[in-house]
Amino acid sequence: MTREDCLAFDATDPLAGHRALFDIPDGVIYLDGNSLGVLPKAVPVRLAAVVVEEWGQGLVRSWNTAGWIDLPARVGSKIAPLIGAQSDEVVACDSTSVNLFKLAAGALTMQPDRRVIVTEPGNFPSDLYILQGLADLMPGLEVRVVPRAQLIEALDETVALLLLTQVHYKTGEIHDMAALTAKAHRVGALTLWDLSHSAGAIPVDLNGSDADFAAGCGYKYLNGGPGAPAFTFVARRHQKAFRSPLTGWMGHAQPFAFDDDYQPAAGMARLLCGTPQVLGMVALDAALAVFADVDMAMIRTKSIALGDLFLRLVTARCADLIPACPLDGEKRGSQVALRHPHGYAIMQALIERGVIGDFRAPDILRFGFTPLYLGYADVWDAVDRLAQVMETEVWRESRYAAVSAVT
Repeated sequence: MTREDCLAFDATDPLAGHRALFDIPDGVIYLDGNSLGVLPKAVPVRLAAVVVEEWGQGLVRSWNTAGWIDLPARVGSKIAPLIGAQSDEVVACDSTSVNLFKLAAGALTMQPDRRVIVTEPGNFPSDLYILQGLADLMPGLEVRVVPRAQLIEALDETVALLLLTQVHYKTGEIHDMAALTAKAHRVGALTLWDLSHSAGAIPVDLNGSDADFAAGCGYKYLNGGPGAPAFTFVARRHQKAFRSPLTGWMGHAQPFAFDDDYQPAAGMARLLCGTPQVLGMVALDAALAVFADVDMAMIRTKSIALGDLFLRLVTARCADLIPACPLDGEKRGSQVALRHPHGYAIMQALIERGVIGDFRAPDILRFGFTPLYLGYADVWDAVDRLAQVMETEVWRESRYAAVSAVT
């Protein structure tokens, strides 16, 4: 594979035109959309209008006149088709961690005779921490941490909830959502899926998989900006019975009646808690426009092709970097993981050369592939610079070993 071959692929790429929708710094090859998505050009324009006109001139009236109060449902309805849900099954609110807490606790109240949550070691730490905190609050609750290969057999009649991340944050390995959900349901358990590394990156079919609950973040492949609001899904069949443990005023049936006693709102509105984060919500709303005319199957096809190309080139030119992700693109999310004992220093040297990925302890170099703004020549150039870093061993310079707060 030559760079000219890659340019030829780019010339016929049906998604290539979407790159113009993003503000990518000159000279940068961005392979970290799995951590923070690139800024869509529509976002600053929309935010400026909200700040100057809606907030600056409309003031408090804009909750009504600009529809701020409806943002959680409106943004959720735009995320819904990306994750295989109906528009009335998703709202945007809070953070992924907060939503996981709400969903897990609510699911347990729907399974009063069961006290076991099953998850896997190496799941995203916040998911595990949330479950540990929940166990501290609910005496008798068991968080059963089961190796990936044993998950199916671990699901029995004692299990209330299975909580997993569909695409592993380090390795990119994909769980079979439909198969695991089906087994959980056969033993009477519910399922909760973390879609943080799935939404906007791979086709997700929550309803087709009969999933019960899901949550995910808005700042990775959805490009909603740092700290963007998250989203939450409750299958329509569960919404009437679901009770959130965080019964804030925005989840009340009539928030502006200011009653002393809580009455849950109908549908997904009961998942809301505090006041919507308007600026963050507006940024995410504007960012989602890049998906308006995109088929997720096309994104998936290109994602696999980009990841496969990256791995082939790395294997040919960077022998010291060991793949830590599935080699089969069908089993891998939209990211590639490489292993090296000095991975952090290598990544810092690479970032200095204009290729931005990230590092996950103890030894993982992580590269995300966002097909809407990445091309095949970008991948070739990225590996070329990575190979130069490895061949020259410039990463051995002591300055690259100084670990920053965010890796």
